Amino acid sequence: MHEPFALLISVYDGDRPEYVRRAVRSAVQDQTVRPDQIVIVQDGPVRPELGQCLEEIRAHSTVPVTFVPLERNSGLGPALDKGLAASWFDVVARMDADDIAMPHRFEVQLPLMQDADIVGAGLLEFVSDTDDVIGQRVPPDNGHIARYARMHDPFNHPTVVYRRSAVLAAGGYGDLPLMEDYALFARMIGGGARTANVAEPLVYYRVGESAFKRRGGTGLLRSELRLQREFLRTGFISPLEYVRNVLVRGGYRLVPWWLRRAVYRPLVGVLSKRAARQPEMAAPPGPPDWEFNDEWQSTDRLAAGLRNDDIRHDDMRHDDTREDNSPPGDVQPGSQAPVKP
Repeated sequence: MHEPFALLISVYDGDRPEYVRRAVRSAVQDQTVRPDQIVIVQDGPVRPELGQCLEEIRAHSTVPVTFVPLERNSGLGPALDKGLAASWFDVVARMDADDIAMPHRFEVQLPLMQDADIVGAGLLEFVSDTDDVIGQRVPPDNGHIARYARMHDPFNHPTVVYRRSAVLAAGGYGDLPLMEDYALFARMIGGGARTANVAEPLVYYRVGESAFKRRGGTGLLRSELRLQREFLRTGFISPLEYVRNVLVRGGYRLVPWWLRRAVYRPLVGVLSKRAARQPEMAAPPGPPDWEFNDEWQSTDRLAAGLRNDDIRHDDMRHDDTREDNSPPGDVQPGSQAPVKP
């Protein structure tokens, strides 16, 4: 038997009703183990068709729905903090409003919560439908999570199941635009939270084709620098790691998107051919030493504009915090999912 748990979803005006319906269906009706509560946070006013969608979900759900409307768009971090406060249970599963959970997701993750405070999983990236998979994200294994976290987010945020008590002990999400999930997970790790990852992909992650443009810019750079300063202040990283992270992660944010796309794709081709000619020189499997290692491995992903970094669709939220700009794990282009919901 597993502990009862809540499903936590934040919805804002940029979400599409058909995506929200499918996300909820995949995480509730289609699951072999269903949540005991659904917490939906409406992050600010939404257009009528999306509001009607949320009303229909509340009216027809076989699982109790707790609806948390916010008067204004506050960003993902504050919205999720409100949702956590409305949860009836300690165990909470995250889900984005336009992703698709595989039917066995909670069946796999919930047993691991007996000995963990947070459990992440792999995911498959798709563009238009789950038949259009362009990459796979494999998170770091359990023995490397803490080390991995010193340079990049060790969890795929849309896949995590965590204990509310552990999240609150770490201060909750807070309001660090574009980086709140990474900051939270680092605080949890620093505070001794028990962590685990499942390599198996359990979520289909929707990727927008304009993602490359969203991975840089001064706003993201400011959040990046603020995050790294906080890591240094709390001792999560060393001064040398701080310099490395600012140069690598911060520098990446300043590279124009067209240059990233124009330069990286040819380099990927060159490096891929070189690796194919010299297989004996391939590095042993393990967590990558560089956050953006995956971008050098997947020409399909580059062609699709990488991922949408948790900023959904082509609408830029005013303070859009659906951003997970520390892509964990390796990307394997063209990977196919074992189950299609």
